[in-house]
Amino acid sequence: MVKGDGGGGKRRRQQLRQMVVVAIVKGGGGGGGVGESQSINQINQTDLQMAMSSMRGSSYHGFVILLKMLLTDTPNSLPTRYITFLMPNDEQLSEVSLTADHLQDFILSHSIPTALLLNNLLHFPTGTLVPSGLPNKMLSVINNGRFGIFLNNARIVIPNVCRSSIIRCHGISTTLEFDNHTASAVATPSSNFRMPELMDSRNKLNKTKSSLSINPKRGPPSTEP
Repeated sequence: MVKGDGGGGKRRRQQLRQMVVVAIVKGGGGGGGVGESQSINQINQTDLQMAMSSMRGSSYHGFVILLKMLLTDTPNSLPTRYITFLMPNDEQLSEVSLTADHLQDFILSHSIPTALLLNNLLHFPTGTLVPSGLPNKMLSVINNGRFGIFLNNARIVIPNVCRSSIIRCHGISTTLEFDNHTASAVATPSSNFRMPELMDSRNKLNKTKSSLSINPKRGPPSTEP
């Protein structure tokens, strides 16, 4: 046996795992194929309205406002049919200084282009890099199992808020930050990623709502969701 062959095999397996996760993400995770057209993959408005209703039910009013503002100005700004939203609460969003020009980037950076329940995320070991909705921004996983999972600097605090099968959303502890490493790294996925059964556990957020602070170039809508 040639020395060093085991290391080469390990590298090949790692590359294969990378391709598997990229294929899952590009295919939409929830059953869409990699070769599906843009029109087929565009987000369904009925599912989106259902997801926003679930967000409001868990007091993520600020995130709903941002989504409505984005979709009013740019209806096709969320072209991925299968998506996971990562939602800071209203108090965290009130501290964000955000202009209308950067609203789409903010929403996409707080999303994953596939539908993932908490149980799916728990399959990723610490050190896994998951693509966000922006091509060059990655989410680094710190997985403490049932004791908590972090994506970059934010902990998932309220999992599985949205009930739609193609739109998932999780409450996170703070707005996401990206350093140079997570902005340009290549994904290193889990070796055995599968979409498990739905996990219906859902918690309620027990924090007082605060008003959303936003500074768009054009005034925000005057109606509350």
